[in-house]
Amino acid sequence: MRKIKSQKIKNCCVTVPGSKSYTHRLYITAALSNGKCTIHGALKSEDTQLTLNALQQMGVKIDIIDDATVIYGTNGNLQATEQPLYLGNSGTSMRLLAGTAAIGKGEYILTGTERMMQRPIDDLIASLNAINIKAHCVNHNGCPPMVIAGGAVKGGSTSVNCLVSSQFLSALLLMAPYAQNGLEITVTHGPVSKPYIDMTVDIMHKLGVEVQREHPKEYNRFKIAGGQCYQAGEYFVEPDCSQAGYFWAAAAITGAAVKVNAIPNDTHQGDLGLTKLFEQMGCKVIREKDGITVAGRPLTGITADMSDMPDMVPTLAVVASFAKGVTVIKNVAHLKAKESDRLVATVNELTKMGVKASCFDDGMIIHGGNPVGAEIETYNDHRIAMSFAVAGLKTSGVIIKDEMCVAKSFPNFWDVWETLY
Repeated sequence: MRKIKSQKIKNCCVTVPGSKSYTHRLYITAALSNGKCTIHGALKSEDTQLTLNALQQMGVKIDIIDDATVIYGTNGNLQATEQPLYLGNSGTSMRLLAGTAAIGKGEYILTGTERMMQRPIDDLIASLNAINIKAHCVNHNGCPPMVIAGGAVKGGSTSVNCLVSSQFLSALLLMAPYAQNGLEITVTHGPVSKPYIDMTVDIMHKLGVEVQREHPKEYNRFKIAGGQCYQAGEYFVEPDCSQAGYFWAAAAITGAAVKVNAIPNDTHQGDLGLTKLFEQMGCKVIREKDGITVAGRPLTGITADMSDMPDMVPTLAVVASFAKGVTVIKNVAHLKAKESDRLVATVNELTKMGVKASCFDDGMIIHGGNPVGAEIETYNDHRIAMSFAVAGLKTSGVIIKDEMCVAKSFPNFWDVWETLY
């Protein structure tokens, strides 16, 4: 357990690790590339290590040299493995590697934690089956563990339902260049979390693969020609806006000014949108070439559509609990399938702190007030732990249970946190 120090924080600059989403995508595309890829600034965390471990099991040679991750591409020729690919509770690893395994050799079993076995993946399975890739869930319940039969993928046309996760589409996109006849993908529902699709396409473009869509902000149809290959080279991972959000939130509720270094203003990361919401609530945001600063001001409640930045919902909810008035967060039903049911988890812990909060089908309502201290159950969810740490800056007596669950995405979070004081 970790008791959060409730004291004034200083105006400061912090540095957060590389983007988790970009790291996963770069690892996979580098593994499929035509040569040596040197990746700088990759996030080193439990989740990204699970992706690396799985790729190594599939015959990919990987070296860690100082801060760089060096991946020797296989030209899409992944090897068979008798052992299951264990992916913990990393939903990104599970979904993206399901598509990757389809172009490998032999039969792959993808498994994980007990919570992972409750997280639906049947929509992706259906999309793979539609292009004659043999894939099924072992327990026939629409959730992992699952079996993917790798082999030569002819490709063609498929459709995908992305109401639960945009990662189903990203999985198809990432493997598409290695389909003999390419792949045309139609999105039938959604997608939620659109910026994550833009991040996938961005990485594909950076590694030399063309993705056709009617318009850069159109998400219904994608076409990827076959016979393409990701290109070897030197690549850089930009800082993670999701992790930056906790430090911007700290500024928002305390009145301090916190700058997160090296966040690009033109990033494809949707979680940068949290700064705009903080502006609506009353904060001052300063956008510079070398980073973005949030300066706290008196806060008022807002109504926010968070469909494109669901990971920031607990963070915004905690900040809203200190705002004047009511905050409504909507269009985030897909939060129920995250590391925890984040709608229920967030409301439960806010309620412990004396905050009037409630869920509805696809969102939550938070009545701002004066939160009190409480022991925060994290549900083994890194984002619950980091979000409620923010509350402890303003409210004494906040204790985070199982505080090391942050290792999933931000292993040195508590060290960086201490630099606020």
